[in-house]
Amino acid sequence: MDKQEKLARYRSLNRTAKPGQIVFAGSSLMEMFPVEKLVAERAPEVTVYNRGIGGFITTELEAALDVCVLDLKPRRLFINIGTNDLSDAQVTIDELIVRYERILDRIGTILPPAAIYLMAYYPINELAAAPEMKACLAIRTNARIGEANRAVEDMAHRLGHRFINVNRGLMDETGRLRAAYTLEGMHIREEGYRAIMDDLMPYVLEPDAE
Repeated sequence: MDKQEKLARYRSLNRTAKPGQIVFAGSSLMEMFPVEKLVAERAPEVTVYNRGIGGFITTELEAALDVCVLDLKPRRLFINIGTNDLSDAQVTIDELIVRYERILDRIGTILPPAAIYLMAYYPINELAAAPEMKACLAIRTNARIGEANRAVEDMAHRLGHRFINVNRGLMDETGRLRAAYTLEGMHIREEGYRAIMDDLMPYVLEPDAE
């Protein structure tokens, strides 16, 4: 299913979705996150919607923001976008932040009550990379990811949003993505997402601000 087919599917699902719930948006690392299933296992009374789309860069999410976020009118949004921008050596961290901030500005203008959580980018493991991933991960290094995370955290503080890092359970002793948790050095198995949930659930279950 390509990006446009996924958008069409989400647009259809949005028609019967309950507004004012919790939404997760981003690229493949979000799309592959079985967050609806994992939240239902731990807190079945909480409704969440995953609107991640594999391959998305920041400008694509900006263009599809109505379907992926705005139509759902979330009261709380968890967003992880920009890792595919980091895979492009021509895109600087500063340019990534400019693109990301445009997304946040639009959400803030249209849905000012929504609480927004900017999720830290996940680590990679170049040592566990499949051959076809090595060129990508030579650009999207953990050093570059770390620099981007610091920039996103600064942006979150500047704009009044929350930056959350739920990577503790994903990392091995060297700071890489645990080899047992990755499919090919970058994307994450369900076991890895379950480790993330241990740190993510307190944010999902936070009481809404008055």
